[in-house]
Amino acid sequence: MATAARSLHLPTPPKPSNPSSHRLLPVPSQFRPRPQRRGRRLAASSSDLTSFPDPAPTPNGVYVPLAAAHAAAVAAIDVDAATEAELRENGFRSTRRTKLICTVGPSTCGAAELESLAVGGMNVARVNMCHGDREWHRGVIRAVRRLNDEKGFAVAVMMDTEGSEIHMGDLGGAPSAKAEDGEVWTFSVRSSDTSLPDRIIHVNYDGFAEDVKAGDELFVDGGMARFEVIEKLGPDVKCRCTDPGLLLPRANLTVWRDGSVVRERNAMLPTISSKDWIDIDFGIAEGVDFIAVSFVKSAEVINHLKSYIAARSRGSDIGVIAKIESIDALKNLEEIIRASDGVMVARGDLGAQIPLEQVPSIQQKMVRTCRQLNKPVIVASQLLESMIEYPTPTRAEVADVSEAVRQRADALMLSGESAMGRYPEKALSVLRSVSLRIEKWWREEKRHDALELLDVSSSFSDKISEEICNSAAKMANSLGVDAVFVYTQDGHMASLLSRCRPDCPIFAFTSSTSVRRRLNLLWGLIPFRLSDSDDMENNLNRTFSLLKARGMVQSGDLVIALSDMLQSIQVMNVP
Repeated sequence: MATAARSLHLPTPPKPSNPSSHRLLPVPSQFRPRPQRRGRRLAASSSDLTSFPDPAPTPNGVYVPLAAAHAAAVAAIDVDAATEAELRENGFRSTRRTKLICTVGPSTCGAAELESLAVGGMNVARVNMCHGDREWHRGVIRAVRRLNDEKGFAVAVMMDTEGSEIHMGDLGGAPSAKAEDGEVWTFSVRSSDTSLPDRIIHVNYDGFAEDVKAGDELFVDGGMARFEVIEKLGPDVKCRCTDPGLLLPRANLTVWRDGSVVRERNAMLPTISSKDWIDIDFGIAEGVDFIAVSFVKSAEVINHLKSYIAARSRGSDIGVIAKIESIDALKNLEEIIRASDGVMVARGDLGAQIPLEQVPSIQQKMVRTCRQLNKPVIVASQLLESMIEYPTPTRAEVADVSEAVRQRADALMLSGESAMGRYPEKALSVLRSVSLRIEKWWREEKRHDALELLDVSSSFSDKISEEICNSAAKMANSLGVDAVFVYTQDGHMASLLSRCRPDCPIFAFTSSTSVRRRLNLLWGLIPFRLSDSDDMENNLNRTFSLLKARGMVQSGDLVIALSDMLQSIQVMNVP
């Protein structure tokens, strides 16, 4: 291992005579006991900002002033600004591993609000195509991109399709409506271009009145309000409110009869509607990072959409997220997970189609299955529902969030809390603080996972990468390393390492801006954009110099370094 260079322009070290030496696992001579620095801070000082003397000679003899050297280091590597601040303030092991997703809506669509969310830890911004028009969504997506470019963040964008399930209309332009106990409301398939009369709600499915019967129960938005069907009058259905609640525009509707969901009403509706296809074209054109598909019923839909994206945008790496929110999806769960690039546990709508007491066990099963199959999993819906109206969550909500973190879900998602709630930044702060505390407790208790990971390799080369990542995670826990570095072109090896859930953070280095943003969804990954080469020693020396110049690592830090280009693993101290 070469010692720390004296210049930003590092000479390329001679390559080893044995080309296979990059695959060797023995610990190099630089591996030595380290001083105890647990809990230290990496706050930058004048000495931390650079390792180079002033002036610093380059190999051609030209001297570079200290400020210029530091500026070059800053420009040569990109890391999310919020993550960099966290690393400097708290050190490696105090960084948050669970990723956070915020739905953007009227409460958070401004540039200042988006920046506040990014500073507060938002890793992915979600736009829900159920609400607003495409011009509004275009403005949000481009605002997030500007935020990344101008402020140094790496926030990814997820577009969520509306889906073909039954839902309410726009409430005549009103932001919400309150249904009180005993009130009679009319659900009608008749549409109107003007404001609807009080207590009349438009339904988007023409066969709604024919498919329901007197005595049926109508659940709004997964049970946020409940009605009983009392009478049908042509296209209108009269319903009495039995559980009062808030009605939001385009909320999902579910009908129950004799203790089970009435599924026949929408059996012929496609998973992806004609509007969804137009929205998907819009998302491809805007270069979103993920497309979340609502009410997925089979893997065939996911495969079809991935083929469509590949044909419409060659070279695109848009990830397809399957939202699991129906009984049909549960019947084909493993096939859907295998076909997708990630899964969302949409507990609100799912809880309206299955008994409530089954939701926790199904969530746990989905989190475990996704991890086994190396797919990121998002726990969503009603995490902090009370914070739409109140500045403090209920203790039950905090316990629910804690359980999702303990299950090692990749990400937690805010919906109405950040889209139209009164306290979006506080809600995000709660997710962040609870995640940090539970993750710290997990490490302090040394609760290493007992989960035996399945073999997901499809080729011999993938098998090598998988074994390297499994070994690296075990070594990281055993040796107590400060971080694992992974150099990856397409992000696959980084995802395999994330699946192992090592105790230490994972620094993922890629030259692709889009891969970097997509990696921001995976548990424990801190994605960097960094140009690299086939020479692992040169990559490491350059990375150490750049990170030391930014105050994110220090001499003596113990790291494990992996590469999917060379399929190599090394253990070393930062020089």
